[in-house]
Amino acid sequence: MAACPFRRSIASQLSRVLNLPSENLINSISAVPVSKKRPVADFQLFVGSVIEDKSSDRSKPDLQLQTQRLAEKLKCDTVVSEISTGPGTVNFTINRELLAKTVLQQVFKDGSEYGIKSELFSTLPRRKIIIEFSSPNIAKKFHVGHLRSTIIGNFVANLKEALGHQVTRINYLGDWGMQFGLLGAGFQQFGNEEELQSNPLQHLFERLGVHFDEYSGESFYQEKSQEVLKMLDAKGLLQKTIKGTRVVDLSEKRDLSLSSTVMRSDGTSLYITRDLAAAIDRMQKYNCDTMIYVTDKSQHTHFEQLFQILKLMGYQWAERCQHVSFGLVQGMKTRKGEVVFLEDVLNEARSRMLQNMASAKTSKELENPLETAEKIGLAALIIQDFKGLLSSDYQFSWDRVLQSRGDTGVFLQYTHARLHSLEQMYRNGQSTDINTACLQDPQAISVLQHLLRYDEVLYKSSEDLQPKHIVSYLLMLSHLAAVAHKTLPVKGSAPELAQARLRLFQAARSVLANGMKLLGIMPVTQM
Repeated sequence: MAACPFRRSIASQLSRVLNLPSENLINSISAVPVSKKRPVADFQLFVGSVIEDKSSDRSKPDLQLQTQRLAEKLKCDTVVSEISTGPGTVNFTINRELLAKTVLQQVFKDGSEYGIKSELFSTLPRRKIIIEFSSPNIAKKFHVGHLRSTIIGNFVANLKEALGHQVTRINYLGDWGMQFGLLGAGFQQFGNEEELQSNPLQHLFERLGVHFDEYSGESFYQEKSQEVLKMLDAKGLLQKTIKGTRVVDLSEKRDLSLSSTVMRSDGTSLYITRDLAAAIDRMQKYNCDTMIYVTDKSQHTHFEQLFQILKLMGYQWAERCQHVSFGLVQGMKTRKGEVVFLEDVLNEARSRMLQNMASAKTSKELENPLETAEKIGLAALIIQDFKGLLSSDYQFSWDRVLQSRGDTGVFLQYTHARLHSLEQMYRNGQSTDINTACLQDPQAISVLQHLLRYDEVLYKSSEDLQPKHIVSYLLMLSHLAAVAHKTLPVKGSAPELAQARLRLFQAARSVLANGMKLLGIMPVTQM
C-alpha cells in the first residue's frame, strides 16, 4: 500500500511518455529537500537516471535539452499543478490542498507505520535476521565502550523490525573462563533472577530501553569449537606452524602469507574458533537470511577472516554475514574524571539534565523529574552518537551534548514535549475534519513537504544502516515545527484556522515520535 499516491501518479504519466514500466520509475522520483530560503517543488525526477542514451558521443543531445523535451511532453492534471525544470531534473509541484489533505490523512491512518507503508518498500522481501550486539564481559562492570554497540545494535534491530523483518537480538556475553554459564547461556532456561540481580550488568539494558531475545556466551561454544577444529582438519584447511599452533591459510597463493590462528599449541580454542562455532550453530538453529555483528572497527580484520573461513568450509551463507563497525568516543569524562563504566555516564547525563531543568525558566513541575531527566539525557547521548558516520571517531563534550538549542537530543525532546502540550491544551476541541485551504502558508507547506520525505529517509537508512539520515531529518522537522509554531498560532486564531494548524502540529509530533523511537529514544511529554 503506497504511503502517498503522488509518486505513483507522476510515475504513471512518465511511464506513458518514456514507454517504461512505472515500477521502474518509482525510485527515480524523489521528494525535494525543503529550503529555508525559497519555496521548492515537491518532487523531482533525475532525467539521467531514466533516459538510456544509445547515440554516439558526437550526436549526443545535451542532458538539459533532453530534460526540457521531456518536461514539454508532460501535462499538469488533478494531482500535479506545475511542472518545471532544474539542472538535469524535471520538477513537480503538487496541488496544494491535495498535498495537505493527503499527507495529513496518511500520517494519521498509518500511525507508527507512516513512511514504512511507502511504495519504496513494496517489493522488499521479508527476511529472518540475527543481530549480535552489546556483548559485554559479564564478569566486569558494563564498560562505556559497549554503549555504542548497544545503542547502534538496538537501532539496527528496531529499523529491521519496523520494516517487517523477523529479527532475533543476541547478546553474546564475554564469559570465557568465568563461571557465568548460568547467566550467559542458560538464564532464559533457568530464570535465576537472583543471579541477574547480583551481576554487575544489573538492569542497565532496561535503563537503556534495550531487550534481547537470546543470551549466549563464549563458554557455551567450548565443546562446539572443538567440532569446528575437526571439520577444518577434515577439509584439509588446518595447518600446523613451527610454534605448534594451528592456522587456516587465507592467502591467495596458499603460502601462509595471510593466515588466521584457530588453535593454540596446547589444543585450546581462540575467540575466532568460538565465533565460527557460534555462527554455524545459529544458522542451524534459526536458518536466517542475514547475520549482522555490531562491534567497533578495530575488529574489522577479525570479521573479514571469520567470514572467509566460513566460505572455505563451504558455507555459502557467509556472504550474507555483515559487520556493522563503529568508531571510538574520545574525551568522555564525568566530574570525577575519566569515564570507565556506563552507569557513570547515565548517572552523569541524568544529574546534569536535572540541574539544567532546575535552572531553566520554562521548566514545569514534573511528576517524575528523575525519569524525565534520564530520558532526555539518554536522547542527548544517542543523538550525539548518531549525528555522523558510525565508523567515525568523535570528541565528546557534555556542554555540547546537553544544549537545549541547536542540533541536540535535548532539542528534539523539547520540541516533542512542546507539541504534546499544545495538543493537550486543545484536546477537547480537536477535529479530524479540517479545511486544508487553511494550510497554505509557506511555513505549513514546508512542514508538509518535509513529512513527504520521511519514507525516503527510512529507505536510505535501511540501505546503509546509518542512523544519521533519520537524525538530520528529525532535527530539520523540529526546526520547521518551531518556526511554524511561532508564526502560525493556534491560540487566538479563528476556529477553522486553529483546527487545521493543530492537526498539522499533531502530524509533525507523530512522525517525530516515530523517528525517535526507531533511534531508541523514548519521547517525553513534559520538561
